[in-house]
Amino acid sequence: MVDHLANTEINSQRIAAVENCFGASGQPLAVPGRVLLGEGILTKECRKKPKPRIFFLFNDILVYGSIVINKRKYNSQHIIPLEDVTLETLPDTLQMKNRWMIKTSKKSFVVSAASLTERKEWISHLEECIRHLLTKTGRQPSTEHAAPWIPDKATDICMRCTQTKFSTLTRRHHCRKCGFVVCADCSRQRFLMPRLSPKPLRVCNLCYRQLLAEKKKEAEADRRQPEPIHSAVLGYEPSSGDDSDKSDDDKADHWPADTEFYTSEVSWSSFHS
Repeated sequence: MVDHLANTEINSQRIAAVENCFGASGQPLAVPGRVLLGEGILTKECRKKPKPRIFFLFNDILVYGSIVINKRKYNSQHIIPLEDVTLETLPDTLQMKNRWMIKTSKKSFVVSAASLTERKEWISHLEECIRHLLTKTGRQPSTEHAAPWIPDKATDICMRCTQTKFSTLTRRHHCRKCGFVVCADCSRQRFLMPRLSPKPLRVCNLCYRQLLAEKKKEAEADRRQPEPIHSAVLGYEPSSGDDSDKSDDDKADHWPADTEFYTSEVSWSSFHS
C-alpha cells in the first residue's frame, strides 16, 4: 500500500487536507516518502475523563489531536514516531471496551475503539508499519516506556500515603515515573529524566528514592561515563497528562472501586486503500 500511494497526487491531497484541518497550530506533515494510511476517531483516556480524539496513521508517524469540528478543524496536534511505539492489548472494563495501550519512551496512554473489528484493524496496521520501520532502520523494538497517567477520578485518596483525601482545595498530582495519583506532600521532589523532558519533573517520594539509588549505582559502575545526548523530537511531549482542552466539560462520574484504570460510540473512518 505504501509503495502504491507514495508520491501520488491523491496521497499529497490527503496529507494537505490533514495539514489544513490543523491549521497554523499544526506542524507540516508532507515529507518525501510519507504516506497517509488511515484515519479515525478513538476514545483516549485522559487525566480528567475519556475524550474523543482524531488519529491519523502515516507509514512513519502517528498523529492525533482534539476535535473542534470533525473533518474541518482540529487542534492540540501530537506527533509520535512509530519506531518508538509498542502496543499492548488490554481487557475490557465495565466503562470501556476494545482497549489497548500505545506505549512510547516519552508518552503512554490508553485508547479504545468503537468495535472489536476496529481495534484489530488499528493494531494490525500499526504493527505492520512498526515492523517495516524497524526492519528498514535495523533498530530493536523499544523496551523503555513512560508510565500512563492513572485518571483523576480513579481514586479519592493519595495512592502513596493512602491518607490524604482529595478535594477542591487538595489537588491531585501525578508522578511522572509511575503515573500514580498522589498528594502534594507525597510528590514534593523533582528529578531530571532526560528521556521525558529537559527539565526536572514531579515524582512521588518512592520513585524519587528509587531514581536516586539507580543514579548512584550507575555512577559507581562507571564514574567517567559521559552523559548521553538526548535529542527532543519535535512535537513529542513528556508523558501524558490531559490534552489541554480547557473547553471540554470535565464533569465525570466517579470510577467504581474495582475499575482497572484502563467507550466509544463514534463511527470508524476506515483505512485508505
